[in-house]
Amino acid sequence: MTVIVRPGQPFPLGVHLTKDGANVAVYSSVADEVLLCLFDDDGKETQVSLPGMDAGVWHGFVSDVKAGQLYGFRVVGPYDPAAGQRCNPTKLLIDPYARAISG
Repeated sequence: MTVIVRPGQPFPLGVHLTKDGANVAVYSSVADEVLLCLFDDDGKETQVSLPGMDAGVWHGFVSDVKAGQLYGFRVVGPYDPAAGQRCNPTKLLIDPYARAISG
């Protein structure tokens, strides 16, 4: 899967489709990087880094994303549970702003 991503808009939060793709925006005040993980019909994962970050909102515009695309997030950053920081890129996270969940 070839994915083209460029900086998007920090709002609205979540994934919002347009005729050309999707704007993706998710908040994390501690992340060093947020990865959008796209899954094909066979379950193969393609990761793309969200290139923009404004005031803790990571964002990108991903071309050619259509309704029904399966996705999640991985967050790279500090792991210090005592301080409330639990970034762990081995964990797939659901979109906290999702309007539907599958699987």
